[in-house]
Amino acid sequence: MVRYYLVKGRVQGVGFRWFVHREAAELGLRGWVRNTDAGHVEVVASGEPELLVELKEALKKGSRGSRVDALVEEELAESEDAKLGPFVIEGAW
Repeated sequence: MVRYYLVKGRVQGVGFRWFVHREAAELGLRGWVRNTDAGHVEVVASGEPELLVELKEALKKGSRGSRVDALVEEELAESEDAKLGPFVIEGAW
């Protein structure tokens, strides 16, 4: 199962991408996380449905210092999984 999440709130400059990376890697998910120009964070994750539920709960909670105001979720086509590798942070220094 492949999911796209858009996280809105105070999620840039507070270690949010690193938090997502750690959570997703611990769950064994594939995919990526990155900042958007609009100040949000995008996540694409692939894995077992119950693991994606755990990631979603972590995204809602957020990292220390972050504030999640909204979480948009979309299901992506299974074919998107072929483009994904081990979970990475895109655009990290």
